[in-house]
Amino acid sequence: MTTRRQLLAALPLLVIARPAAATPDEMAATIATYTKNAKPANARVHIDIAKLIDNGNAVPITVRVDSPMTEQDHVTDIAIFNEKNPLPDVARFQLTPLSGKAEISTRIRLATSQKLTAVARTSDGQWWQQTVDVIVTLAACVEGEGI
Repeated sequence: MTTRRQLLAALPLLVIARPAAATPDEMAATIATYTKNAKPANARVHIDIAKLIDNGNAVPITVRVDSPMTEQDHVTDIAIFNEKNPLPDVARFQLTPLSGKAEISTRIRLATSQKLTAVARTSDGQWWQQTVDVIVTLAACVEGEGI
């Protein structure tokens, strides 16, 4: 049985072992893995997010993709990536023509000011993306920093 004294002695190790933020290179590598090394074109994807974010704990984001969403031509996947959170792969969504429109909305946590990229895949295998910069004044995901 672990005593309170042993637990307190191990506490500094827990603080040192917390995950570091991802880097822009890690985000690019994660996107390349997701797209199987295809280069997404910078078109058709629209990210709706505030450019100045007061609090990074629950940031609303909407991603829309220009698509007719027919059986022959529709968006099959949308993913969101960021460069400075502990994990750059934020969220992934699967769509079908029954989704009605190529749009997702959610809330995400942001550690600090950074770039966000949304990537979409269409039923014919094309990849599309948009990247935006956001400024976060009060960070989420980072314990003990800036507080």
